[in-house]
Amino acid sequence: MMPLAKFRWFSRSFATLSVPLRICVVGSGPAGFYTAEKILKAHESAEVDIVDRLPAPFGLVRYGVAPDHPETKIVTNQFLRVLQNGRCSFYGNVNIGTSITLPELRDMYNAVVLAHGAEGDRSLGIPGESLAGVYAAREFVWWYNGHPDCQQLNPDLKRSDTAIVLGQGNVALDVARVLLRPTAELATTDIASHALAALEESAIRKVYLVGRRGPVQAACTAKELREVLGMKNLRICIHQDDLITTPADELEMKNSRIRRRVYELLSKASMAGPLVSGQRELHFIFFRKPDRFLEEENESGHLRAVRLEKTTLKEATGEVDEAAKQVAVGLGEYEDLSCGLVLKSIGYKSLAIDGLPFDAGNGIVPNVGGRVISDNSEDGVQYEKGLYVCGWLKRGPTGIIGTNMYCAEETVGCIADDILKGTLSSSSSELQKPGREGLLRLLDNRNVRFVSFDAWERIDLEERRLGALKGKPREKLGTWEDLLKVACC
Repeated sequence: MMPLAKFRWFSRSFATLSVPLRICVVGSGPAGFYTAEKILKAHESAEVDIVDRLPAPFGLVRYGVAPDHPETKIVTNQFLRVLQNGRCSFYGNVNIGTSITLPELRDMYNAVVLAHGAEGDRSLGIPGESLAGVYAAREFVWWYNGHPDCQQLNPDLKRSDTAIVLGQGNVALDVARVLLRPTAELATTDIASHALAALEESAIRKVYLVGRRGPVQAACTAKELREVLGMKNLRICIHQDDLITTPADELEMKNSRIRRRVYELLSKASMAGPLVSGQRELHFIFFRKPDRFLEEENESGHLRAVRLEKTTLKEATGEVDEAAKQVAVGLGEYEDLSCGLVLKSIGYKSLAIDGLPFDAGNGIVPNVGGRVISDNSEDGVQYEKGLYVCGWLKRGPTGIIGTNMYCAEETVGCIADDILKGTLSSSSSELQKPGREGLLRLLDNRNVRFVSFDAWERIDLEERRLGALKGKPREKLGTWEDLLKVACC
């Protein structure tokens, strides 16, 4: 939490303004809401407008958190209180680049904070990646969470009894858990009805979680791992040889309590007894990396198997001994693993906006503490006036939901500091930006059907009504047409 002294400094910084501060936050996920909340608390006359390309707010919480994790979604109650603040407005179905441009937003507001997350996927760049049956884990997550962009994904879950998940982070565990959890348990969650119907007919009984490195380097958290290991009627399969550690592994575990705990959980799970009839299987495969996806011989364009290359660990060049960071290198030995579905859980990637500096390699907007860099030359760092970033667009797709709270605190601190320095605006007359009034005028002129907070409440009410009919907390409206129809009725 923010120390009281620092919060008072924030408040004094914003209080130096004699006219309202008008700020636009692009993105209504956790990073956007935490940013808006901190600005509203710090300055009693600040006005914050949150815009999002989707008709529904909450971003990652609504469309990224697994349906069987309702406790994680409770944070939306805090975000709702932000929207209920009279100085905050929500404008959904507003796309930056088509509905309105970034330069236009910057002209209307004293500051624009980009917090729209990461909606793209990293590519493996190997043969066969475009075969039918190969998906990004993000697409699969959006599909079972009722995201309107993936309602038509329609993965074939009846083609084979085996699915392969490339990656061993928390998202990988989420998709494996959804594939293997009894559908009777999922039926009482807010999972999309089309996904539940497909899972009820699914033939998948085995899921392989494939990682390039070993169990010590598995990217998941102990909490998520413990949950999947504790699932009923599920056999955990781990090769004992993969659990043998090296001095470098021991050093990594010595320096990281989380890594040691994950390793201990996997070691204990490997002691499972023989397979019981009817059990589903979760296999942890270590020291393997995908080489290529293999095509069905008798059905062109469809996935048949994944060719995996065996790996070994090598200390990363230039790393100090204390870090003991190890990278996977291929051994030139291969094996094929048959499957009907592959989910690539290898990382999200932010997408660039026209006219915005972008580091494609790291998938972020170049910034220092949230200030967007316009030029980084020998003469020193130059910043884009009044333009800031927060969340994954700022630091990359890392951390948990709560990480965005501290990320927002840093960005809002930069805004406050720029106000004190006089760099945000050069005169009081320039501070009088049109803000909300200008945005509404422009959207009206362009006939953009934006979704207000009141319209979102109509969507929310309808989803809860439909959910109650099925014994669910809500039944998400899964198409753009349905969302906008209810919002605009």
